[in-house]
Amino acid sequence: MEQQSGTEAGPVLRQEEPLIVVAAAVVEQGRLLVVSKKAAPEVFYLPGGKPDPGETAAEALARELDEELGVRPVAPRFLADVEAVAALEKVPMRLTVFMAGLSGAPRPAAELADMRWIDGGEPDVRLAPAVRDQVLPLLRRDGLPAA
Repeated sequence: MEQQSGTEAGPVLRQEEPLIVVAAAVVEQGRLLVVSKKAAPEVFYLPGGKPDPGETAAEALARELDEELGVRPVAPRFLADVEAVAALEKVPMRLTVFMAGLSGAPRPAAELADMRWIDGGEPDVRLAPAVRDQVLPLLRRDGLPAA
């Protein structure tokens, strides 16, 4: 919470605006694509990022996948809006997740350190809490990934 100047009755508290993030849940052959960033190579996230000013969620998704993986989303469809604390920034986050295919073979670029295809049960992959606690259960409800 941030404190703003208040009235004679006391300060007015305002909730911080959440960090807005768009990401792709890409499942191929029963495995989910996750990436890690150079800033925190031990934590894996869904590929995506923050929209630029004036950019729609779909535009941001296409730009981020191109920048991070050199691919475009194919047939993206809304999966969920997830409210969580951002793993790296430690601030409230609103994550809009799209199911999507990819236009080609992804290759990590830009700020990415690594990329993996997982089923969610790998002991050596530390998932961001929003992916582990909210996105994976949604995917498993629909039978994906194959864990």
